[in-house]
Formats: sequence, structure tokens, C-alpha cells
Amino acid sequence: MKIKALSRSASSAQAPGSNVAKLTRNLDPNQHPFERAREYTRALNATKLERMFAQPFLGDFEPGHVDGVYSFAKDPESLEHFASGSGDGIVKVWNMTTREEMWQSQAHQNIVKGMCWTRDKKLITCGSDRQIQLFEPYTTPSKSPPKVTWHGGAFTSVSHHRNLQTFAAASDKVSIYDISRASGAAVQTLQWPSAIDTINALEWNQVETSIIATAATDRAIILYDLRTSSPLHRTVLNFASNSMSWNPMEAFNFVVGSEDHNIYAFDMRNMKRALNVYRGHVAAVMSVEFSPTGEELVSGSYDRSVRLWDRQKGHSRDIYHTKRMQRVFSVAWSADNNYILSGSDDGNVRLWRAKASSRQGIKSAALRQKLQYDDALKERYKHMPEIRRIARHRHLPKQVKKASEIKAEELNAIKRKEENERRHSKKGQVRRKAEREKMILAKEQ
Repeated sequence: MKIKALSRSASSAQAPGSNVAKLTRNLDPNQHPFERAREYTRALNATKLERMFAQPFLGDFEPGHVDGVYSFAKDPESLEHFASGSGDGIVKVWNMTTREEMWQSQAHQNIVKGMCWTRDKKLITCGSDRQIQLFEPYTTPSKSPPKVTWHGGAFTSVSHHRNLQTFAAASDKVSIYDISRASGAAVQTLQWPSAIDTINALEWNQVETSIIATAATDRAIILYDLRTSSPLHRTVLNFASNSMSWNPMEAFNFVVGSEDHNIYAFDMRNMKRALNVYRGHVAAVMSVEFSPTGEELVSGSYDRSVRLWDRQKGHSRDIYHTKRMQRVFSVAWSADNNYILSGSDDGNVRLWRAKASSRQGIKSAALRQKLQYDDALKERYKHMPEIRRIARHRHLPKQVKKASEIKAEELNAIKRKEENERRHSKKGQVRRKAEREKMILAKEQ
């Protein structure tokens, strides 16, 4: 009886150009009793290295502003150009790549309250000098006069329509202007019948382009629908809001930065409660913006810090600050989702990394694989006490840390008082309110 045996050459089990035999990996867990211990150690080391290489601050833009920076506007057609407005009425256009000034002009007599770009690369600014100016920074030299001027109330904010040649300006009401009309009155005016207070912030929804949201000094958030030329509903919060931003990926969601140090996320279809409450700042939130992906937030506060948030989580994932940075009045996210811009009261425009330890240089395939492996390990073992402690630890300025302790003590005292009232009242008389409902004071349709 003949038996034919299979035979393979030794080179079939060797890497090309090598005489070392390849060993196939055995995935049997019984053969690797220390696998979890080794992975935990690697995750711990990766977390430590991430914190060691966390250097978020990249630099500032020269020569900066003489007065504080109170507004930003990103060119929607460019990844590297943006404009900033200061308290002395100067508007500057910057190149983010070189961090140098490209263009500047005296736009207003005092604070530049709001700015926005049009789709044909024109810059619209508004100020409390009761004027709206239109500039063409790419085609005119520096210090050139505005192309068009509109007169009206004491404007506080402007926002441009995504496709049409129209923009909205806020004062004590919402005014819609047509750019094709060189000057003149607003083509449309929107106002809540009983609201006469100044509007702090205005944002035109860039997805549902018929919706405009405003936040006023009477603590109200009002939504307007241009299709019916009327307001949709009005929600009054416990404190006034200073800034707002629509989610670019989820058309009905937006966030507001409040005077009570918190940021609130809402769904315009159900304003009875907030989607999320972002806590961490110890002073009023002056500016807030969604990232281009809609998954993260950046906020600037009166407590001289910039915080970054995951949309799904209520506590900031990172906090940025420098010794010389003063109160932050404006923040913005770069269009490529990799950088953060901040403008503060000291006149500086600063550039930060969106992820403190990441680097944007060219990476080899091996390095990319290593970073992905480290990220997977950190995600798998993020619940471990030591890894969680190292990943969450941040150095805070002394005044912020002290204010945080005082604020936590005050909030605990308020909670104890509410719980005691509920406990010593008749059953069902005092209801325990959810945290996401507490800021809602009144609703009007």
C-alpha cells in the first residue's frame, strides 16, 4: 500500500528574504494567562505618555489686537482664513497657517459685536455704533472703506444665510437684510410680541435654513421660522444666555452658554427640558461653538479658561489656560476639526490643538498602527481606577480651583435644602425636579 504525504518547502513558512520561520499566533486564552495583565500595563503606559506629551498651546497671532478680541468669523470657503474683531473697532483677517495678519480695517467706532462671511468671500461686521459694514478683504487693500453700510439699531450679532444673499442682524429685534440692495431698510423684521429686550446672540441654522434662534437679556430663547415670518416658541431660562451654536450634523439641536456658568443643549422640537447640561466653568460662559463633526464643543469663559466637551458627557474632557490669558470672550473651531482659536480680553488671538497630545505631522504606518492600538487599550481599560485618575487629572489655575471648591460647597448646600424640604413635606407636595429641567422657568407658544 502506497501512502502519498504532503510536503511543503521551508520557504513557504518564512517571510520573504528571511530564513526565520513564521510562528502563527495561538488565540487560545489558556495559552496566554497574563494577556490582560500585559494589556493593562500597556494601557497605563499609554495613558501616562499621553499626559506627558499634552502640549495644547501652539502660539498666538502677531501682532494681535490693541483691545480685547470679542468676535470671530471663519471663512466657510477656506480652511486657513478667519477674521477677528476687537473692542476698538478694528477688524483683522488672519492666515492660520503662518499666524500672520493679512488685512485690517477700522470698521466701527467701538466694540465689534458680531461678524460673518458670505459665500462670495465678503465680510459683514456689526457694532453698537448702529451700523453694519460690508468689506471685501480679498480684493481691497488694508484700511479701505466699507463697500456697503446699513444703519439701524444698536446691533449685537449677525449671521448669514447658507445659500441666499441675505443675512440677519440682531438688536432689540431680528432684521433680515438683502445684500443685493446696496442700502436701505430691512426686508423683513421678526419679533416676539411682548419682547422688547436686547438680543445677546443670534444664530442662523445652516441645515434647516429657515430657522433662526436668538437669546436675549430677558433670559428668553426664541425660535423664528422665516417660512411663516413668525416666532415658533419662547423659552425663558433662569439666567440670560451669552452665546449659542447650532449642531452642524443634527439640524434641530443647539447649545447656549449661560450666565450661570453652565452650557445647555436643547432640541428645538422639545424645549421642556435640556438634552444635556455641561458643568465645569466657574464664571459666565461668554462663547460656545460646536465642532465641524458635531461631536464636540468648545467654550470660553469669564474665568479665563477654554474647555472642550464631548457632546454626550457633562464634564469637560480638557481645559486650556495660560498665565497671561485674560477673560475669554470668543472661541472657534477650525474647519478641519484639528485646532481651536480663542480671543481674550488681553488682545491676543491664540491657537490650540484640539487634542492636546496629538501631532499633525506625517506618520509612518507602524506609528499609526501603534497609536490606534494604544487608543483601543485606553478605551478598554478606561474604567480602571489608576488609568481613570491619570486621564482625568488636569492642572487648574489657583483661582479656578478655589472657586470650584466654593461652588461645589454651595451647590451641595442647595441640594440638601431641597431634599430636606421634600422630606418634611406632605407626600407628593414637593416633587424632585430633574437636573435637565431646573433651568426652564417658563414656556410660551
